[in-house]
Amino acid sequence: MKSAESNAVPVQPSLRRLKAFGVRPDRELGQSFLIDSNILGVIGRAAECSSEDVVLEIGGGLGVLSEYLAERVRHVHVVEIDVRLKEALGDAVDRFANVSVHWGDAMKLDLGGMRPQPTKVVANLPYGIAAGVLLRTIEELGGVGLWVAMAQREVGERLAAKAGSGAYGVPSVIAQLACEVQLLRAIPRNVFYPVPNVDSVLVGLRRREEAADAPLRGLVNGAFAHRRKTLAGSLALSGRGGGRSREEVRGALEQLGHPADVRAERLSPEDFRALARVLEL
Repeated sequence: MKSAESNAVPVQPSLRRLKAFGVRPDRELGQSFLIDSNILGVIGRAAECSSEDVVLEIGGGLGVLSEYLAERVRHVHVVEIDVRLKEALGDAVDRFANVSVHWGDAMKLDLGGMRPQPTKVVANLPYGIAAGVLLRTIEELGGVGLWVAMAQREVGERLAAKAGSGAYGVPSVIAQLACEVQLLRAIPRNVFYPVPNVDSVLVGLRRREEAADAPLRGLVNGAFAHRRKTLAGSLALSGRGGGRSREEVRGALEQLGHPADVRAERLSPEDFRALARVLEL
């Protein structure tokens, strides 16, 4: 005979939906559902939610963040790839007229075609696409001015890394050229189910006034393409130096006060912007 305790309906919405709809998290999709609703206030305050915001949430999951946002902002676009969650997510958002659910891969969907256009990204990001989808939204959603996202700690640290550190690379430079990047706070593992094998952080990005255009992004990607080579050598091998010769790149680096044989990881994001200007990219 089952006890009353075993039949009790969980108080936390995520746990209730897990039980009610028989949801089994898919680790291949990087699913770790938020089960501590106290974290929602932390996210909401960091995201500076207002009634004028149009929010893009990537990885709607069981809808706890979706419904929290829907009560506070003008519109929420929820992206979710796992159609097995349709009933559970619907239980959270079907009552809201200001929520649009987009079923599909956030790395392939036409995010720029969403109407109304997103002005913020607020999400508990699936682990497998966290860095990629943040960089994609920075590049493609020019109307977004603020990002607040939970991601694995190494992704957050990579985005916020400084020149010369081990975590510094293309994501660091691209993110910091376009945005001010902050690690807002560590997130305990036990606020997720299933408990992930990695630590998480809440990362915030605020768009800068000066954008990183396609030639500048190409320069950064080419500079890091062959990390064992010098920056000039990597650009020559990758063919992403805007047609400039190795000697021209070496001369530009020296003009900016860097050694001619400097490696890409030694240049700050603003150094890359300056290099692009000297090379007239």
